[in-house]
Amino acid sequence: MTTHPTSEVFTERLTALPVPEERRTRTSEQGVTLGIRMRDVFDLAEEFMDMPPDEISKLLDSEVHEVRVGACSIMDKQARRKRTPASHRTQLYDLYLGRHDRINTWDLVDLAAPYVVGGHLYDKPRDTLYTLARSAHWWERRTAIVATYYFIRHDDLDDTFGIAEILADDPVELVQKAYGGWIREAGKREPTRLLAFLDRHSATMPRTALRYAVEHLDGDLRAHYMGAAKRSPRSS
Repeated sequence: MTTHPTSEVFTERLTALPVPEERRTRTSEQGVTLGIRMRDVFDLAEEFMDMPPDEISKLLDSEVHEVRVGACSIMDKQARRKRTPASHRTQLYDLYLGRHDRINTWDLVDLAAPYVVGGHLYDKPRDTLYTLARSAHWWERRTAIVATYYFIRHDDLDDTFGIAEILADDPVELVQKAYGGWIREAGKREPTRLLAFLDRHSATMPRTALRYAVEHLDGDLRAHYMGAAKRSPRSS
């Protein structure tokens, strides 16, 4: 662990990391990306695991995507650490929701939401997830379903399917992939609940979500539900 876990030192260390020629700086929907390998970002985040929340928040201000990846990785590692006190987990949760405007790409959500949000809410009311599921911002809707990964790991599936009901007709592919994949994983634990969901929605849900949801079903069942989508007037 570094003895100076500040945002400034982290950013200096990160921007000094080597970048392969073919991955040099570019701009994409994620913002400015330097091309640093993710494993190098995660390794550096490990060194800065004791960074306080106010410094993590400064990292989230960066326009450089890898810096924000580092922020979310530090949050995730702190949330996973068994000795992290409950008060600090609350700080991380509040930081995530308070700066969700900066946690606004699919990879940032997937990196931090399961343990920072889901882990915090596991023994608490989960109304916030349903509010997020109805948000106008797709990254907040993705957080709502991705956070339930923590619940799925503990065979607690009600919220995964409940939030998927809200997202069943979501127009954004990055949300469709998330909820389709999550009900698929929940369905491995309770197959009948997945099939019941598909019975209700397969004819009208977006095909991307449906493909993710049925991926691990046997061939006949998969064909049945994909066929229902093809027969729907909404199919394209």
